Amino acid sequence: MTTDTYAPEKWFNRQRALNCVEALKKNGFTAYFAETSEEAKKLVMSEIPEKSTVTVGLGGSVTVRELGLPEALQAAGHTVLDHWDASKSPAERAAARDAQVTADVFLSSSNALTEAGALVNSDGSGNRVASMIFGPKISIVVCGYNKLVKGIPEAMERIYRYAAPVNYKRLNLDTPCQKAIDCSQCSPKSCRVTTIIEAPPLGKKKFVVVVVNEKLGF
Repeated sequence: MTTDTYAPEKWFNRQRALNCVEALKKNGFTAYFAETSEEAKKLVMSEIPEKSTVTVGLGGSVTVRELGLPEALQAAGHTVLDHWDASKSPAERAAARDAQVTADVFLSSSNALTEAGALVNSDGSGNRVASMIFGPKISIVVCGYNKLVKGIPEAMERIYRYAAPVNYKRLNLDTPCQKAIDCSQCSPKSCRVTTIIEAPPLGKKKFVVVVVNEKLGF
């Protein structure tokens, strides 16, 4: 007989995620719970129209890549606008990022997701949050349980004390938070645009949030 040492922790994370999904639904989002990454991937793909003419913009998201969604979208015949694609020239990558604002679908993750069902994000240039909010008629956000926080103050704390330093380290950018993990010393600010999405913006056809019972991204 074997026992899963982490079963109680999985139960806790599952219950917290399920509660968040219900809060998201009350706020007007189309929200799903996924037990696994594979289930999350299938849910995301099911929310993207099957027309080959559909364009899908990808935000700068480790989560999206961990799920293998760029490859799945390309295999489905969609036009993928990915400014992280290393095979493209710098000019092509810049063009892909600009085109994401007018894509049919925008796919990304969130820096933090509150228990009350709000998405909190900080960007350097604002391209990700802009495409989340305005332009694409369908926005899809995928978050692991590790992005869940109690409220807005905790979301900002998570961004400044964890997500920003880790992501800037990943990008090999020399920011003050690399040295002291302290955003108070950051001048000029590296995280320049912060948004709080408490309900789907007006004009959106659909805003989907998938909460996964796995650790994903930063």
